[in-house]
Amino acid sequence: MLSALEKRSCPAESVDDIIVGVSTAVGEQGGDIARAAGLWAGWPDSVPGGVVSRLCCSGLDAVESAAGRIAAGYADIMIAGGVESMSRVPMLSDRPAIAGDNDLGERTGFVTIGVSADLTAAAHGITREELDAYAVQSHRRASVAAISDRVIPVRKGGTLLLGADEGARPDASVEGFAALPALFGEDPSWERVARRLPDAPRPVAGLHTLATAPQLADGASAVLLGNAQAARTLGRSPLAAIAGTAQTAVRSPLLTAPVTAARAALRRAGITAAGLDVVEVNESFAVTPLLLTRELNLDPAQVNPSGGALAVGHPLGASGGILIAQALDALRRCDGEYALVTIPAALGLGSAVVLRRLSENYES
Repeated sequence: MLSALEKRSCPAESVDDIIVGVSTAVGEQGGDIARAAGLWAGWPDSVPGGVVSRLCCSGLDAVESAAGRIAAGYADIMIAGGVESMSRVPMLSDRPAIAGDNDLGERTGFVTIGVSADLTAAAHGITREELDAYAVQSHRRASVAAISDRVIPVRKGGTLLLGADEGARPDASVEGFAALPALFGEDPSWERVARRLPDAPRPVAGLHTLATAPQLADGASAVLLGNAQAARTLGRSPLAAIAGTAQTAVRSPLLTAPVTAARAALRRAGITAAGLDVVEVNESFAVTPLLLTRELNLDPAQVNPSGGALAVGHPLGASGGILIAQALDALRRCDGEYALVTIPAALGLGSAVVLRRLSENYES
């Protein structure tokens, strides 16, 4: 990823810092993977790197942190993004106390995030049929989407190992997805929900399935950020500006923070949801885009126009940068100006970024 950025008019010696979002910063993803990546790529020893972790919001957190340092005048050029290899570092590999210590779990309201998704859908009257239909739409949109020139093929020597995202199923059908069993209906986390939110509805059979939960995936993303001096140094104009950001939280175990984060980011950007041309909301579960579309009164055609994580996966820390790239592609296709990117995370967290498109001098 870093080597590809360098080839695309970003001299490594011009970079002030690298910030990488990682949800599970342990094992192969521990030990400051940002610094390790820079050294592996052969970048100058003087380029530092660091890691931020905000669960699924880690990638957007990295981008927001880098943008804030640039805006404050502490850096000119930064790279921010994220990485997650869920095949090699599974979720909860870091054995977090919040998931394993019963007293801490009771005090914080920690539950399986799939239970949060089911609870949120039930609380807002979103049905199993709506969830399944949305998942089919995600697969179909992803299946026909053009491969972005922002996607970096994975090669080993001269051999192409992977040239595009995998997982999208053009043959996905509502009938096929409806036959899948629910995943979280009998999860023991419901006992904690009952104690914490005694009036919360509990779907009898569960709502989300393998089709309406995000696919496990490996992935990495990197976003180049800079100020006016950076544009002069690199000899190129920016594609977009960050118009507004937000990190918010709601009472766990609800999964509604993307809505609060989106509203806060839009307010800071000085626009309303009606001014958006594109929305990329992470399909952490099918309930998330459906709820955001309803709560912000969005045009469904503008939401995840190329599909999302239900079809191509959610590599946790990497998803923030991936969604930003997808949003820029979508803005270019529709000749739009504003895009919203938002992601939910466990523990009631949410993150959002509003982008304003500026130019299209992107060179592949």
